[in-house]
Amino acid sequence: MNLPTLSTIPALPCYISRRQQLQAQMLAQGGGVAVIPTASELIRNNDNSFPFRHDSHFYYLSGFNEPEAIIVLVATADQQQAILFCREKNPEREIWDGFRYGPQAAEKEFGFDAAYPIESLAEKLPELLADAPKLFYSSAMEPHIDEQLQQSLQAVRAKSRSGIRAPAITVDVRELIDEMRLFKDATEIALMQRAASISGMAHARAMRSVQPGKYEYELEAELLHEFRRQGAQSPAYGSIVATGGNACILHYQSNQAQIQDGDLVLIDAGCEYDSYASDITRTFPANGKFSTAQQRLYEIVLAAQQAAMDCARPGSRYMDGHHAAVRVLTQGMLDTGLLDKNKAGSLDDAISSSAYRQFYMHGTGHWLGLDVHDVGNYRENEKVGDEKPYRLLQAGMVITIEPGIYVRPAEGVPQEYWNTGIRIEDDILITADGHLNLSRDTPKTVAEIEAEMRRH
Repeated sequence: MNLPTLSTIPALPCYISRRQQLQAQMLAQGGGVAVIPTASELIRNNDNSFPFRHDSHFYYLSGFNEPEAIIVLVATADQQQAILFCREKNPEREIWDGFRYGPQAAEKEFGFDAAYPIESLAEKLPELLADAPKLFYSSAMEPHIDEQLQQSLQAVRAKSRSGIRAPAITVDVRELIDEMRLFKDATEIALMQRAASISGMAHARAMRSVQPGKYEYELEAELLHEFRRQGAQSPAYGSIVATGGNACILHYQSNQAQIQDGDLVLIDAGCEYDSYASDITRTFPANGKFSTAQQRLYEIVLAAQQAAMDCARPGSRYMDGHHAAVRVLTQGMLDTGLLDKNKAGSLDDAISSSAYRQFYMHGTGHWLGLDVHDVGNYRENEKVGDEKPYRLLQAGMVITIEPGIYVRPAEGVPQEYWNTGIRIEDDILITADGHLNLSRDTPKTVAEIEAEMRRH
């Protein structure tokens, strides 16, 4: 598969195309007006804000990353229009906060049919909503926009004696955009490949940097250094750097413990590159050499991941990979004595009773894209029998595959495995004929990891 280089990405046309695709879906449902706001700035303390991160749905349709902005799409039998409301140019505020496009430049640069100052929304929105068949909007995401929208609807309803009607039906616009975002185009694939490649370099850097006696936060610093050195704007989520028993805490983020000789170190970390996430997990020995017991469990997790990857192809159902991984993991638990065969019974018994969940308690992946846990339904819309089946994988979807084993001290559990947490995670693009591992260059086998760690 030939991936486009970043220099050839047709950025503007892809945003225009996405807006047109959403308008086509709106027309198929009778037409109307869609209102999609970006995220609000959040105050950290006093006049200091958290770093701004745009709303992913808004950005997907615009590429515009300034706060205080709203997209309004009109899609009726008579008219199709894409409008941006954004901040005015303000040279004084730009001294403090940085560059602003302003409506005139934003209209041109981002391919909108029109752009207006955000302050004019109260005036313009009732005009746009008048006689619209439906309102396409997701409430309870930005409360101040909910209030603005209600005021605009009331303004339209006040004109009912003139024969002007407000939309009587509201459709959750995010559900329409979610389905679009589930299928990545060439632009998105190139960005996600870059994000995964940068993250892979960061993981390798951490492997080379680790030594017993260092602290988890020192490895986190190595990750952040490589992310920024390679041009990524930020982590895609809070990095997990967990040594020893901390690796058995699934969402561990303290990153304060000292790394001990003989520990395994689990790092779950990925960067965000031009708004697209990566999500990679690797587990490696602090002293550069897996012990016999550590390698035994590691090879089980690696085999489970391969079993799940074998299911990563068009036509497989989303959960097929999870079920395949669970079978390999559970058999490994029985073989190593983590599960007592006299109590757990056969492989099928241990799976049906969920005995394996003592050591593997999470799913084997999730969607990946603009958000690290990306949007999109995991099940089909139609029921088969009493429930909706998991959806079929299709080309263009991106998933993570991340089996693991987590062994806490417990009665009946072999002590050689205590305080061992192992997870292996890769970013997988479903292709027409199978899959492509976007994080394929990140050291993963025992031999690859130990070789990388010798490159101090």
